[in-house]
Amino acid sequence: MKKRYFITGTDTDAGKTRVSECLLTSAAQQGLSTLGLKPVAAGAEQVDGEWQNEDAQRLIQASSIKLPYQSVNPVLLRAAMAPHIAAERENKRLTAQNITGYCRGTLMTGQADFTLIEGAGGWRVPLNYRETLADVVKALNLEVILVVGMKLGCLNHALLTAEAIKRDGLVLRGWVANSVQPVMEGLTENIHTLERMMPAPLVGVLPHLAEGAQAPEQWVNPALFR
Repeated sequence: MKKRYFITGTDTDAGKTRVSECLLTSAAQQGLSTLGLKPVAAGAEQVDGEWQNEDAQRLIQASSIKLPYQSVNPVLLRAAMAPHIAAERENKRLTAQNITGYCRGTLMTGQADFTLIEGAGGWRVPLNYRETLADVVKALNLEVILVVGMKLGCLNHALLTAEAIKRDGLVLRGWVANSVQPVMEGLTENIHTLERMMPAPLVGVLPHLAEGAQAPEQWVNPALFR
């Protein structure tokens, strides 16, 4: 059975892309074909004369199924800011219907065993003044993996995000504790607190990684891939 998850975070700097890269690598080690998508990205740089987003590039590199850049990241906004504001500056209109359509088309093309669709910012990031990116997840009926950036304030952010996901009628498949800081006072206690209070299981603890470093083996529960 093919696995498809939406990756969201407790905030913008929770480490969604880092976790997504590591999950795609771990899935490949399980013998699965993999695909990472970034349907909406804000923040671009020119690569070989083409505007691209760094997070989308990293997902492409981590995926075993290679698709054209525009299939992985159909909505690219140049300014690194809230997507609806960046879109207004470029005279573009973001809608949940259009983004859902892009995702469905790519999912039909890239038939991977394990697919991750990475969000932008947190769960309630606006697409316009009526819709958020969560509306796309609802339309696609995807299970959600929450990346918790382990730092001061993460308990509140994690619990509120989990409540919002449940309120939207979606399944929170699990959460990842991502060590965004080299050292966090009370890291173990914070993880233990979330294990007791989150309405979904802890599926992995990702230690703080230097740039370019690989995640340790068996950092994530392999049941996520089955």
